[in-house]
Amino acid sequence: MELSASPLGIHRQYNQQLLGSTRQTATEMVHWLGAIQGQEYAQTKWGIGLRLPHLLDKDVEQELTEGKLLRTHLLRPTWHLVTADDIRWLLELTAPRVHQVNATMHRKLGLDNDIFTTTLKLIVKQLEGGRQLTRNELGEVFAQHGLEFSGMQLSYIMMYAELEGIVCSGVRRGRQNTYALLEERIGPVPATSREEALSELSRRYFCSRGPATAKDFSTWSGLTLSDCRNGIGMWSGELHKIELSGEDYYFFPGNDGRDTDFRQFQLLPLYDEFIFGYKDRSEVLSYHSGLTPTPAFKHMNLILFAGQICGTWRRDPGSKDIALETDFFEPLSREQTVLFEKAIQRYSEFKGLPVDWNSR
Repeated sequence: MELSASPLGIHRQYNQQLLGSTRQTATEMVHWLGAIQGQEYAQTKWGIGLRLPHLLDKDVEQELTEGKLLRTHLLRPTWHLVTADDIRWLLELTAPRVHQVNATMHRKLGLDNDIFTTTLKLIVKQLEGGRQLTRNELGEVFAQHGLEFSGMQLSYIMMYAELEGIVCSGVRRGRQNTYALLEERIGPVPATSREEALSELSRRYFCSRGPATAKDFSTWSGLTLSDCRNGIGMWSGELHKIELSGEDYYFFPGNDGRDTDFRQFQLLPLYDEFIFGYKDRSEVLSYHSGLTPTPAFKHMNLILFAGQICGTWRRDPGSKDIALETDFFEPLSREQTVLFEKAIQRYSEFKGLPVDWNSR
């Protein structure tokens, strides 16, 4: 496989801690990234482990159990992992926009302010005192009070409760997620002004994902383009800017990653920040122009090498051990095969299971 390195992709790999990671814990990594998309629970943990080669799945799980990391809805209408220290100000900054986006679904589902007021009171009453319940268990509580909700209605009620800062993730019960009261899970935190929150999120984004555009920042954060440009302006004295294809890309100065060992393969999980942290992914997908952000693309596990996507991978869900199937855009050379086997070994170590690799 002849694959030229992408300087922009390598720079992003470095800032996203996919190359030359300097963090030690999962909490430190999520703090650096601000928040990471997290609806696929196991895959999200692997996204952290990929960036922290000394951690295992159980190590990431422990930080979630302890409440150092929390799983909730913020930024955009989807799950994210966020640190306990950051969840309050991120919700205050981004929840109003998510509520606006969700308003259409609320109307379609027949959810109004009276329903939200009643259900939030019931949620608080059921969870106070450190109690933690699953979504279905809370649905049963609503039914006992004459409130029968469908699956989608229940999902949006719980999302509303998360966005209002009432609940967040509790301790997992087997494979089931639970909810806990946010106030009990993390305790009180100092108030942050909207301007301070926007400034901090702007700094985190361009430190961890630069070079990136204002449109990239807006897509990732869910904030308006005007807000994002204001956030960039707050750091105008420190941000560097380059122009590519008529767009301004911003980043904080420092190592661009090209003096690190970037000739390594990485098995990106679904919805990884290296892809979903941006609106425009064309630079890192240029090796295979057929890969575009279509619905099918969103459900692909991608293989990264030297700042570019060079193939896809999947795990057979019916296998007790890990049966890994890959599809490279071009066959690997002997040297590249050896390098890819290191990526497989890292995945095996993180999951604590042997891997049987089959390349199509």
